[in-house]
Amino acid sequence: MRWDEDHDSNDVDDRRGDSPLSGLSGGGGGGGFWFLLQVLPWLVQSPMGLMLAVGFVGFVGIRALVGGGAPAHEARHQQASHGPQSATKDASYHFVSFVLDDAQATWQRVFDENGLRYRRSRLVMYAGRTRTGCGLGEAAMGPFYCPGDERTYLDVSFFRELEQRFGAPGKFAQAYVIAHEIGHHVQKVLGTNEKLGRFGHKEGAEGGSVRLELQADCYAGMWAHGTQARGVLEPGDFETAIKAAQAIGDDALQRRAQGYTVPESFTHGTSEQRIRWLTRGYEKGTLDACDTIHAREL
Repeated sequence: MRWDEDHDSNDVDDRRGDSPLSGLSGGGGGGGFWFLLQVLPWLVQSPMGLMLAVGFVGFVGIRALVGGGAPAHEARHQQASHGPQSATKDASYHFVSFVLDDAQATWQRVFDENGLRYRRSRLVMYAGRTRTGCGLGEAAMGPFYCPGDERTYLDVSFFRELEQRFGAPGKFAQAYVIAHEIGHHVQKVLGTNEKLGRFGHKEGAEGGSVRLELQADCYAGMWAHGTQARGVLEPGDFETAIKAAQAIGDDALQRRAQGYTVPESFTHGTSEQRIRWLTRGYEKGTLDACDTIHAREL
């Protein structure tokens, strides 16, 4: 993947050098439940708000699901250790800045072409834990988008998990993660949650949450589609995103964690579904091609 290694975005908030939050306890998967409690006021306003306030693999995140959640003392260490890097705007900062701006420039063009108005989102880089418009955010949740403040939250140590634990190395696999979360912002701007209808109240493999997540994958594919003309993609890049999608399907995660699947509890779609919709967005490059809300088959 070719990217500007000196890129600096006005839409990235780097909090990695912030002091650890005081008065907070617990780590690993516990942060996901705290997050759920804090987001309840949003749910009162919008029953579908919860479905948008989700991470790349769900509330409790990849690490908590497969037993790799960082304990509280490790989260504090991670947060403190990133201070000097944050101050000098390290390679992670420049990479995230480039992908965020490139993705949002793509969506600005798409919205303009369709007579729509796009409003930019922001991305917060943090280490360990941070406050969000949806409550407490922790690394154990994985990357997530908060509809309350229209920001994506990312602890970049997730990228190491993606490579080492799930066998999806490479910058483009990381870019897919960011583009997926910006896809949730696109849904917020378009008011997609209001269009879910009966699917919004249906759980499991055909439910509203799965439809939103697969659409975000398709939107990530749309961004990838546009990068081809700009020379961002190199041979083999898209295949790394496919590996990432395969690794974090609901069925793959559940088999890894417990040895069997429970489709009724799916929130993000199977590996096959995530690959299919990511590829569809990549090949078609249009909003209509990513209409998972009305799709008869996911």
